[in-house]
Amino acid sequence: MSTAGVEDGDDAPETVQINLRLSKSFLEDIDATWQREGFNSRSEFLRYAARDAIKHPEFSREGWKQIAASEHDLRSGESELVSREEVVRTMDDDGE
Repeated sequence: MSTAGVEDGDDAPETVQINLRLSKSFLEDIDATWQREGFNSRSEFLRYAARDAIKHPEFSREGWKQIAASEHDLRSGESELVSREEVVRTMDDDGE
């Protein structure tokens, strides 16, 4: 592991470089995603994703799996998009 200090004297935190092993297909998905979503680089996207995971721990691994499965169903035509109102109505019905 190597470190990269701040050279311009600002108050930015010191950064640390890490190595991460991913499957080629997963990396291809990451690359397609960061470019499609308008991030400037793969590193920026991965920092954003890690930061989001830390700041929002209420999104459990199981929750993310359900979101991914729903997204897959939508893209494959196995499911239909529902309106916000339908989601709210369903959530209200579940609480009764």
